[in-house]
Amino acid sequence: MNHAENVVVVTGAGSGMGRAVARRFGTSGAAVACVDLERDSATETAREIRDEDGDAIAIEADVSDASDVESMIDRTVDAFGQLDVLHNNAGIPQRDTPVEDVAEETWDRILDVNLKSAFLGTKYAVPHLQERGGVILNTASTAAIRPRTGLSAYVASKGGMVSLTKQLAHELAPEIRVNAICPVATDTPMLESFAGDELSVDGMASTIPMERLATPRDVAGAAVFLASDDAAMITGTALEVDGGRDI
Repeated sequence: MNHAENVVVVTGAGSGMGRAVARRFGTSGAAVACVDLERDSATETAREIRDEDGDAIAIEADVSDASDVESMIDRTVDAFGQLDVLHNNAGIPQRDTPVEDVAEETWDRILDVNLKSAFLGTKYAVPHLQERGGVILNTASTAAIRPRTGLSAYVASKGGMVSLTKQLAHELAPEIRVNAICPVATDTPMLESFAGDELSVDGMASTIPMERLATPRDVAGAAVFLASDDAAMITGTALEVDGGRDI
């Protein structure tokens, strides 16, 4: 997919799916703002893009903080002059925990990072995206479609992400397209955090008809497609990148 002349913000770009998405946009010709809570991780992703002859900047931001998110959008537009794609990708996991044992602070933090962040990103990006006929991508999860025990806060956050995606697609059409990506268990450093007594990482792979975990590359491919002109009639969808898990 060719994203030359596009400017893309990717949150959670310091590792895993976010890094793969940022790099894929970079090699597709886009200028990329690599956003992460960890400055060094964001800087490394931006460096990798520049090493591949792309254009990228690193931005340190807490995506659950309104002032940080507003600054993230402003800095991107200041650096590149426009905004075409916002990928609300940043997220945190939940350890397998019975609902009665979930701390209120844990619930609030997961909902803030995984869901409120997409609202904030959208709020501040919309004026710029409307000028460009832009795209919003939200990273949800197959957990929003096929929940499993012990992930109450995480499932709530990702289910909310799918519903928010559909609402925004309706509200922002026709100027802005909005879609969600729902990856199955993906081979990233965060995956181990989902393991519990009932399900190991190897066990997760065994539940997928394709008999493997997703990779960050799989998610990146979906992202660059949904942001491209080839997906011009696709909005409000929750694309399952799941190897058949949700059949």
